[in-house]
Amino acid sequence: MKKLNLLVIMAILTFSNGISQDIILPEPDREGGIPVMLALNLRHSSREFSPEKLPLQVMSDLLWAACGTTRGSYRTAPSARNFQEISAYVVTEEAVYLYHEKDHYLERLVDGDYREFTGTQPFVKDAPLTIVLVADHSRMGNTTGAARTAYAWADASYISQNIYLYCASADLNTGVRALVDREVLAEKMQLGEGYEIVFAQCVGYPVK
Repeated sequence: MKKLNLLVIMAILTFSNGISQDIILPEPDREGGIPVMLALNLRHSSREFSPEKLPLQVMSDLLWAACGTTRGSYRTAPSARNFQEISAYVVTEEAVYLYHEKDHYLERLVDGDYREFTGTQPFVKDAPLTIVLVADHSRMGNTTGAARTAYAWADASYISQNIYLYCASADLNTGVRALVDREVLAEKMQLGEGYEIVFAQCVGYPVK
């Protein structure tokens, strides 16, 4: 328990001070939130976001809801043929991170603020974080062409809806978009060959 508390404190200091380190996320709250029917009723897209940063626990719950690990090797979102090819990258004011769902932590990949490149609309730079859903084609076996694209976009859509439902439950604003200059954003995120940006989705508190 003392070791876990120390790791959480280190993660909080890392996130708040912008030190070039990975972020160890606290254990997600798997029993919280509002009833699913109410979350569906409250789900909506937003284009206004407070610049207030999300607490580490909220980030933990958000990312686990998006595509976290459940019951061993399963995820919170379904995946065609169980490829699990979609990864969640987190773009903040400080850096670009990759969410590792099995160990539930954020790997810091690229320093710098690239939020403005996560969409074509001006509001994207205001949200404290954007989740970029990226398909890794190397996980998709021998699937090619239209089928590969269809699988990736469907799987990213499931994750996006999970984000919507969590945000409805946690009183957060969110909005997904496909209007992304994928070539430019992939360069900023330093994605290698075989990776495809599908969607980008802002998350933040409502403007008061």
